Amino acid sequence: MNVIVEFKTDSGTPIGTMTAAAKDFKTGSKGFYTNGKLEIDGKRYQVQVQLVEIGSKPKEEEKN
Repeated sequence: MNVIVEFKTDSGTPIGTMTAAAKDFKTGSKGFYTNGKLEIDGKRYQVQVQLVEIGSKPKEEEKN
Protein backbone atom coordinates (compact mmCIF):
# COMPACT_ATOMS: atom_id res chain seq x y z
CA MET A 1 0.00 0.00 0.00
CA ASN A 2 1.08 3.58 -0.68
CA VAL A 3 -0.15 6.87 0.81
CA ILE A 4 -0.79 9.90 -1.40
CA VAL A 5 0.33 13.14 0.29
CA GLU A 6 -1.24 16.37 -1.01
CA PHE A 7 0.25 19.81 -0.42
CA LYS A 8 -2.00 22.87 -0.47
CA THR A 9 -1.71 26.50 0.56
CA ASP A 10 -3.81 27.70 3.47
CA SER A 11 -6.37 28.94 0.92
CA GLY A 12 -6.64 25.43 -0.55
CA THR A 13 -4.65 26.01 -3.75
CA PRO A 14 -2.90 22.76 -4.74
CA ILE A 15 0.92 22.86 -4.71
CA GLY A 16 1.70 19.22 -5.46
CA THR A 17 1.39 15.59 -4.49
CA MET A 18 3.84 12.88 -3.53
CA THR A 19 3.44 9.12 -3.06
CA ALA A 20 4.77 7.74 0.23
CA ALA A 21 5.73 4.07 -0.01
CA ALA A 22 5.58 1.59 2.87
CA LYS A 23 8.89 1.50 4.77
CA ASP A 24 10.54 -0.48 7.55
CA PHE A 25 12.74 2.09 9.31
CA LYS A 26 16.21 1.26 10.70
CA THR A 27 14.80 1.67 14.22
CA GLY A 28 12.40 -1.23 13.63
CA SER A 29 9.35 1.00 13.32
CA LYS A 30 7.03 0.69 10.34
CA GLY A 31 5.38 3.41 8.31
CA PHE A 32 5.60 5.37 5.05
CA TYR A 33 8.24 7.67 3.56
CA THR A 34 8.82 9.89 0.54
CA ASN A 35 11.06 12.76 -0.47
CA GLY A 36 11.31 15.09 -3.43
CA LYS A 37 11.14 18.70 -4.52
CA LEU A 38 8.21 21.13 -4.80
CA GLU A 39 8.00 24.62 -6.23
CA ILE A 40 6.13 27.35 -4.36
CA ASP A 41 5.95 30.88 -5.81
CA GLY A 42 8.94 30.21 -8.06
CA LYS A 43 11.13 28.90 -5.21
CA ARG A 44 12.15 25.23 -5.01
CA TYR A 45 11.91 23.32 -1.75
CA GLN A 46 13.23 19.94 -0.70
CA VAL A 47 10.49 17.92 0.99
CA GLN A 48 10.57 14.85 3.22
CA VAL A 49 7.45 13.18 4.58
CA GLN A 50 7.63 10.46 7.21
CA LEU A 51 4.65 8.70 8.76
CA VAL A 52 5.58 6.37 11.61
CA GLU A 53 3.06 3.90 13.00
CA ILE A 54 2.81 4.49 16.75
CA GLY A 55 3.70 1.35 18.67
CA SER A 56 5.17 -0.46 15.64
CA LYS A 57 8.71 -0.61 17.03
CA PRO A 58 9.37 -4.08 18.47
CA LYS A 59 9.85 -4.34 22.22
CA GLU A 60 13.35 -5.32 23.40
CA GLU A 61 12.31 -8.88 24.29
CA GLU A 62 10.75 -9.37 20.81
CA LYS A 63 14.04 -8.50 19.07
CA ASN A 64 15.94 -11.49 20.51
